[in-house]
Amino acid sequence: MPVAGTQGRLALPGAVFSHYRHQNQQKAPEERAVDPKVDIVVNEKKSAADAPFPAALDATLGPAMFAAAFSEISSWPGYQQTPLRHLTSLAGELGLADIAYKDEAGRFGLGSFKALGGAYAVLRCLERALRDAGITGPVTAADLTAGRYRDIVSTITVTSATDGNHGRSVAWGARLFGCRAVIFVHAHVSEGRCKAIEAYGAEVNRVPGNYDDSVRHAFEVAAREGWFVVQDTATADYREIPADITCGYGVIASEVVEQVETPPTHVIVQAGVGGVASAICARFWQAWRAARPRFIVLEPSNAACVSASLAAGHRVNLTGDTDTIMAGLACGEVSELAWDVLAKGADAAVIIDDEWAGAGMRRLAEPLGNDPAIVGGECSGGAIGALIALSRRPDLSAGLGLDRASRVLVIGTEGATDPAIYRELVGRAPEDIAT
Repeated sequence: MPVAGTQGRLALPGAVFSHYRHQNQQKAPEERAVDPKVDIVVNEKKSAADAPFPAALDATLGPAMFAAAFSEISSWPGYQQTPLRHLTSLAGELGLADIAYKDEAGRFGLGSFKALGGAYAVLRCLERALRDAGITGPVTAADLTAGRYRDIVSTITVTSATDGNHGRSVAWGARLFGCRAVIFVHAHVSEGRCKAIEAYGAEVNRVPGNYDDSVRHAFEVAAREGWFVVQDTATADYREIPADITCGYGVIASEVVEQVETPPTHVIVQAGVGGVASAICARFWQAWRAARPRFIVLEPSNAACVSASLAAGHRVNLTGDTDTIMAGLACGEVSELAWDVLAKGADAAVIIDDEWAGAGMRRLAEPLGNDPAIVGGECSGGAIGALIALSRRPDLSAGLGLDRASRVLVIGTEGATDPAIYRELVGRAPEDIAT
């Protein structure tokens, strides 16, 4: 794997976790005299429950855009609705009526929900490029997978920066539709995740700094080389492709709407730059309107850019160290497009220390009662860990309206996308978890 601006290969999976363990003196919550941090931020500027979805967003994130993405993605080979698993025993233990876990680990065989957004955006990017090249009429995924426009598509390069899962989706989409992919990773992305991207034929380059640094690098190289950037971080002059990615993520919410008889009372969704959170918030807002659940964004304490923005009432970009074992959430800047949704649609944010993510992963792997055993990665574990943490803070739970009548939906965003890190955090290999 080439390294841009550094020498050598960096950070073996075990070393990645050891870095966090040693830097942050991590212990499991049950081993500490004082619980790790959990906190909430309530959005004082949220729209009223009966307010309609903002009409200004209909052109980019309207129902028609989400419907088009669902129609396209659900036609792809290998598409299956991911399961909604009920964790009844855990809910009872935490003083809740139900916990429904949307398990994205099996999505298209890529291990995470990211399979939906990056690959769909690659397809849309190629459609536009072909139109610009003079191709008239509709261009379908079937056309591209059959190689119909290979002479043009094979000359196109898409690029992206990633913590791992998004890059894997872009690489998979590029291979599926016949173009080239170059993926940039930052200093703390594990070798296991890099190899998973390379397995789909992409070129992977490591760059110094954090996730946000790698995003800036991807844009700089793409501008110089004439490549297409497939990134979910929207800015004032870069919104079309992030909107495509967000609409792809909306498949998750569309499936949930079909899977439940009544809306949940609460939903917890991981933030990062806000792509999947804004997608699910928007779709539930459109589908359930005033009956939509309370929407809670989850963030690690070291990278809580959405929480800071909600507290300030405007986008806040964090600087400095954003390292976290919840690798997909190590972001210091919320996407402008995501902020347009979350600023009015999110009820609150919950912020947790990394130890809670490990606790959530272990609880998923070793459940009590009749709950199923689940292989959930670091960000998935964060959602469960947040509920465990909140159960120990009745004051914070009350602030979120969590009680014995609450039916909570959590998004299991990924499985063991790096088996070595999973084993180090859980103490067992993912293949040893009976699901």
